[in-house]
Amino acid sequence: MESLETRDMLLNIGPSHPAMHGIVRIIAKLDGEVIRDAQVEIGYLHRGFEKMSETVSYNGVIPYTDRLNYVSPLINNMGYCMAVEKLLGLTAPERCQYIRVIMSEISRITDHLTCVGASAMELGAFTVFLYMIKAREYLWELVEAATGARLTISYCRVGGVKADLPPGFAEKTHKALAETRNVLKEVDKLLTRNRIFVDRMKGTGKISQEDAISYGITGPFLRGSGVNYDVRKASPYAVYDRLQFEVPLGTVGDNLDRYYVRMEEMEQSMRIIEQCLREIPGGPVLVDPESGRPISAAEMVDKGKMGRINEIAGKTAVTDPTLQGTGETARDTIGVAEKRVFLPPKEDTYGNIEGLMNHFKLVMFGHGIRPPKGEVYFPVEGANGELGFYVVSDGSDRAYRVRVRPPCFTIMGALPKLLVGEMIADMVPTFGSVNMIGGEMDR
Repeated sequence: MESLETRDMLLNIGPSHPAMHGIVRIIAKLDGEVIRDAQVEIGYLHRGFEKMSETVSYNGVIPYTDRLNYVSPLINNMGYCMAVEKLLGLTAPERCQYIRVIMSEISRITDHLTCVGASAMELGAFTVFLYMIKAREYLWELVEAATGARLTISYCRVGGVKADLPPGFAEKTHKALAETRNVLKEVDKLLTRNRIFVDRMKGTGKISQEDAISYGITGPFLRGSGVNYDVRKASPYAVYDRLQFEVPLGTVGDNLDRYYVRMEEMEQSMRIIEQCLREIPGGPVLVDPESGRPISAAEMVDKGKMGRINEIAGKTAVTDPTLQGTGETARDTIGVAEKRVFLPPKEDTYGNIEGLMNHFKLVMFGHGIRPPKGEVYFPVEGANGELGFYVVSDGSDRAYRVRVRPPCFTIMGALPKLLVGEMIADMVPTFGSVNMIGGEMDR
């Protein structure tokens, strides 16, 4: 009997495939439905973050960090600001550190909700996606209440944060976490013992501890293989060393383990948030009675122009809500008392010449924050793993070099190893468990 000719088939998955996020192309060599080889191309979304960071002031980089991992931007803000603070030799006030941890853990939960929900949807579990997005909405409302935005928040500043937590934030947070826990219970019932979901996830996308470490993988992907490494435990920053929480670990290192790890990490993040809300130190909530009667900033400016100085001497400028920003009454507890670093509150900027000059110096080209010459690396635990910022200062008002260590870049490097030998249908859950974020992957 004459043997039939067999040939491998090359198939492009992405960049237009919805599971590839529109920014990744995988060239798969197929033998039937088995992947024999895979080449991963990532360069479809190059943001130029690192080069752009050399062209603006140190605080001007913060809006760019939002767009690295745009699903959990608060962690990016925190990591970059703490790297610059390390360069300056500054330590943010205690209240500020608690606020940063609270907002970072809220961000971590929203990131995991998005990852698990989207991965489940790609496997056909559309109801789970809707439930997860519903829970994410509760948390985004908290983020919006504190920062004024939902996604690109630019909340942190070098030396502090933009504003204190709003009144009633703790009560809203407890309510949102209770709703999120209810959603996670529903999702657990829908997925964890679902025969179809478990069969699609179990035994696929496996990676050993040794291989995961050799590729430099961190985060839930590494912990799914049973490696106990979490930056918050291994190299504590902010107030994480004061908080009680566990590091969830997998055993096999497959897609199902990574699902278990992310589900448990959300519970641990909620535990951290609740501890922070109980332990966060207070701050002043009343205006200094010696500051005199508050008047609007516009009225103060008008009287100053007319030379009626005696009518505004000793008065406090009141700004409208769009300008309040760092001018919260508890600002002293969340900003460093360092005029060379932290922007003055808006009532000072608009209300007296010293505040105006201070603000002018910090934002004008050729002035601004000037760390001493040197270089630092500062890692934080991002939603996908170790997120590190390497900052080099030449003594000027902008960074000489900013380098980002993005967590999902190393995982994408290991993706061909995960895919080869698997079925083509297993590519979707494996790629989904990577939780690839294009903004941080190709800076």
